[in-house]
Order: sequence, then C-alpha cells, then structure tokens
Amino acid sequence: MKSLSSKLLYVMLLILVAAQWPGSEAQSCRPSGQIRGKKPPPGQCNTGNDSDCCKEGKMYPVYKCSPTVSGNTKATLTINSFEKGKDGGGPSECDNQYHSDDVPIVALSTGWFNHRSRCHRNITINGNGRSVSAMVVDECDSTMGCDDDHDYQPPCANNIVDASRAVWAALGVPQDSDDWGWMDITWLDA
Repeated sequence: MKSLSSKLLYVMLLILVAAQWPGSEAQSCRPSGQIRGKKPPPGQCNTGNDSDCCKEGKMYPVYKCSPTVSGNTKATLTINSFEKGKDGGGPSECDNQYHSDDVPIVALSTGWFNHRSRCHRNITINGNGRSVSAMVVDECDSTMGCDDDHDYQPPCANNIVDASRAVWAALGVPQDSDDWGWMDITWLDA
C-alpha cells in the first residue's frame, strides 16, 4: 500500500512539473506586470470604433506573451483603424506607414507579433461561418499603453487580432450586430 501511495505521489509530481515546464503546451500566458492608467489630456484619446481610454489610477495588466499558436488559435477579433488620425494611433510597426481600412489587415497582440516575425505575412481568420486572409502590419501592444504613443488607450489583451473594417466586412458581420467590434474567432498562419 505504501509503495502504491509513493508511486501515485511521484506521478502527480511529474504531472505538476510538466505543466509548469517552460515551453510546455500546458503552460499558460500570465500577466508580466501592470501599469497604472493616466487620464488622457483633453482631446487626446480617440474613441472611434468604441475604443477605451485609460482611466486615471486604474491598474491594467501587461503581457509579454500570447497563448500558444496552434492549428486554429483562439482569439478575440476587435476593430481598429489603420488610417492616419483615427483610433489606431501612430503608423504601423511593420513599415511605419498608415494603411487603408478598406484593405484586410490586422495587428496582433505582442506575443503573436513576436518582434515583427509575422510582418507582412498573411493569416487566415475564421469567424461568423466565413474565412478571410489578412496581412499583419502592426502590433497591438500588450506591454505598454496609457500614453501618447498608444493614443492613451489601455494595453491590448494577450489574445487580440485587431482588424480593419475590410476584415469585418469579409466575415459578413453587420455593423449593427452585437458581434461588430468584438467577436471570438480562430486564426492560423496562412
């Protein structure tokens, strides 16, 4: 009986260690810290596409990682403008340019953006019973926010695919629907 208890304890310990081991599929992406929100100067936070502005004193989680990319990676699709003067803030990370919202393009959370390794690569987005191919042109920064560079918006969550209006249209999501601007999707490298 004692031998069986020891073996069971050993197996449970191995499972626990494996789940915490770096690179393990069971490992989750946890916040790497927090930043304190600052009140935006008057007129400095663009609320287009229902964008949030930082709230003074509120703590926002930041992430250096994103969930593991798999054959069909679960994500949240959000809407963003990539045009100058709109809610997307500055020019795109990949090419320091602004882009038309009529083109299917996206920004990925910091971990998935992976130091520009997906720049100008296409991903396939599946949602609303349809698929669309979109080019990665920007990072949805999960490590910083609440400052001028980020249009005084909070850091992105670690599972965001921030898409142009063209992506939403290709997925057939009506602008007046409850899903417009925030929808569960899957994506994969094309």
